[in-house]
Amino acid sequence: MRLAILGGGGFRVPLVHGALLDGGGVTELVLHDVDAGRLAAIERVLAEQAAGAGPRVRTTTDLATALSDVDFVFSAIRVGGLRGRRLDEQIAHAEGVLGQETVGAGGIAYGLRTVPVAVRLARTIGELAPRAWVINFTNPAGMVTEAMAAHLGGRVIGICDSPAGLCRRVARALGIDPATARFDYAGLNHLGWLRAVEVGGTDVLPRLLADPVACGSFEEGALFGVDWLRALGAVPNEYLHYYYFAREAAGSASRGAFLLEQQRGFYAEPSLESWERTRLEREATYMAETRERDDLEGGGYEKIALALMRAIAYGERTTLILNVRNGSALPGLPPDAIVELPCAVDTNGAHPIARAPLPDHALGLSTAVKAVERATIEAATTESRAAALRAFALHPLVDSVSVARRLLDAYAAAHPELAYLA
Repeated sequence: MRLAILGGGGFRVPLVHGALLDGGGVTELVLHDVDAGRLAAIERVLAEQAAGAGPRVRTTTDLATALSDVDFVFSAIRVGGLRGRRLDEQIAHAEGVLGQETVGAGGIAYGLRTVPVAVRLARTIGELAPRAWVINFTNPAGMVTEAMAAHLGGRVIGICDSPAGLCRRVARALGIDPATARFDYAGLNHLGWLRAVEVGGTDVLPRLLADPVACGSFEEGALFGVDWLRALGAVPNEYLHYYYFAREAAGSASRGAFLLEQQRGFYAEPSLESWERTRLEREATYMAETRERDDLEGGGYEKIALALMRAIAYGERTTLILNVRNGSALPGLPPDAIVELPCAVDTNGAHPIARAPLPDHALGLSTAVKAVERATIEAATTESRAAALRAFALHPLVDSVSVARRLLDAYAAAHPELAYLA
């Protein structure tokens, strides 16, 4: 089986390769990137990591070569690199709003840069590898997957490790094996809620919410506070911290600037040892005040991607929380909207499992953010300044149309890819 990774010079590619060394059926791994230097650095790390084992690894800067006779494509691109992310954060912070790369103004700017490239990739994959399955890692994952799905349909599936990590931590706090539980999780990417944990037909989440020690013992309990989880009657995805504590989060430090400086050293002198040291530092500093040590050792999105790939390729049926077209699974959101839900996965792809409607507060927030995502896609695919302005102005974390106009002008001036929006 042949797997291509687009964005193959990315820092987290060795996580995927490491998972492939434990199995997965991949015989050839093709890394594609527009930056030959980053490709060479990652190729060196993978060679050390494999020590002669695992799939054959090839690198190329030619997209057609990468897609030749491929079975699966992992799309993990970063348009504008970490310098672009740093600019996104700085511009947002200058206006006093959140700059995070998937939420708020920063997420919109990142989407405006990324969607046109993702659409071109989707069209090229459809032409050169029409039987390939595409697993999208690229953020903002829900928005990018929705843009690609317009051209690839159900053959593109988005993944994120946040819901799986949330479910794992809640199970640990409850003292149960996550393999024995059914998790009722629903929403959009980086905007979802765990509403029930069923074991033997009984919802045990209320037991956790009633126990202040257990409820405060895991990341989301510490992040949101036990009283807020009880008020919601659910456990939110960690990214909802940016909405529920918007004032506190708006002034958070620039993650992009930190990562840019950190990774500069690794790419200058790449090795497996320096990659591992840099990775652990990177993970330890992400939401560092609440991050659990057990979550720093990997086991995230790369294992979800491989489980998804094996289920499709070999019929190893499984249930995973994925980003897919809604259909009728989550009432209140459009059928063609990309939502994040538990899915039954088999050789025919990922099938969302029907969920109860979201409560009003969650549906209202999800509907508003989905409208922003769709306005961003419209702006990126039609070069519409009006749609871009609508995306910024209607986002719940941008509090003024005047601020939205200034953000749009600043991003258009800062990023060459967005000059058409000036």
